Parts: sequence; structure tokens; C-alpha cells
Amino acid sequence: MLFYPAVFHEDTDGVWAEFPDLPGCQTYGENLEECVAQAGEALGLYAESVLERGLKLPEATKANNISATGKNSFVMVIYCDLNKYMNDTKAVKKTLTIPNWLNERAMRSNINFSETLKNALIDKVCR
Repeated sequence: MLFYPAVFHEDTDGVWAEFPDLPGCQTYGENLEECVAQAGEALGLYAESVLERGLKLPEATKANNISATGKNSFVMVIYCDLNKYMNDTKAVKKTLTIPNWLNERAMRSNINFSETLKNALIDKVCR
């Protein structure tokens, strides 16, 4: 199990959260319940990405050592069962459309489309 504190920020557009210990790992939801669920997913994606690259996750800061600035901000610890998460992330086939010129250049460069798309999506989701 992974436990990391997240700082949640509520505003008129919804709720967004960031993980101070995980640079770039942020998420958004239309309400608190959705944002908390998305935060667990973002934590799992971030951790999976770090571990797949052979890196170590940083140690989690204790929640009481993190201050949330702003009247509508607060700290909540988010957890993710990483073993279950990584076993539940079986690959699925996706079809996409890209411009021909981009396809040609990528093929000449021997780019792995699946790996590139996966990494781009992880970066986007965890940003």
C-alpha cells in the first residue's frame, strides 16, 4: 500500500489536488468525491511510471508536516494498493488517428507508438 498526502483545493470550478512529494502529480474533479477517486488513480499511475523506469518513489511526508494555504484548501492522505493497481492495469488495444507525415517520421525513427502514447498519457494524467 502507498500512502501519500495530497493538498486539495476547492473553488467554484471544482476540486483539484496535488501531491507535494510527487512533482507534477495533480488531478481534478467536479466535486470532492470525484477528486479523491481521481487522486488515487493519479497516485497509482505516477507510482507505476516511476517504478517502470527503475526509479524509487520518494518517502512520503507526514500529513501533519504539510500546510495547506488558502481557506478552501486542506490535506488528505490518499492511498493506493500498488500491487492490486499494477495487476489491474492490463494492456488494452486503442485505435488512434494521426497525420500521415507524423506516422512516416515516427516509423522512420523506430518509435514505439504504444510506449510513447502510454508515457504521454501518464505525464498528462499525473501533471
